[in-house]
Amino acid sequence: MMEIAVIIPAFNEEKSVAGVIRAVRSCREISQILVVNDGSTDETAKIARSQGAEVINLPRNKGKGAAVTAGVKAASAEILLLLDADLLGLHADHIRALLRPLLQDQADMTIGIFKNGRRITDLSQKLTPFLSGQRAIRREAFAALSDLELTRYGVDLSLSRFARETGLRVVQVYLNNITQIMKEEKMGFLPGLAARIKMYWEVVMQALGFRLPPQ
Repeated sequence: MMEIAVIIPAFNEEKSVAGVIRAVRSCREISQILVVNDGSTDETAKIARSQGAEVINLPRNKGKGAAVTAGVKAASAEILLLLDADLLGLHADHIRALLRPLLQDQADMTIGIFKNGRRITDLSQKLTPFLSGQRAIRREAFAALSDLELTRYGVDLSLSRFARETGLRVVQVYLNNITQIMKEEKMGFLPGLAARIKMYWEVVMQALGFRLPPQ
């Protein structure tokens, strides 16, 4: 049976990371759980470790691209499952749905799309499915990706673009009754809005082909 590693990049996600890890642990097919603590200043790392995950601590916040890259380097599995740390309502069935097309050799990458969760997060993923952070991918696909650590929030767009350019078989998987905590809810409206604008700027720069400087 193929080994499967779950990589969870996390920055100040102490309120939700435990629930994500518990859902992953309830899925027996998973062989490794890696939480990449991206310079958090809260209890993210401590909570993740207490839930049984392996924790990789980055010394400072480097962005999602760097966190995913660190997780990929530490994983040894043939299939890599990327999950956001701020998910709400995640269950083993969602995880199996993301993995099934790869395990049955029907896809090289799956992308999870929220459905019947909250209207605002459902709409966001319906409009921009290529930005979803929930995806499974074969490990060898990462070997052809360069400078992924510099993409920051553009990492999901980079994966989607790579799949399109190289002809990977991609399957969208609907994830029912799942949502995530929005930045405005985590940080307060104005700081969260500023963080969201920064995130979209990084995605746009990546889409336009601009190389972002290291953080």
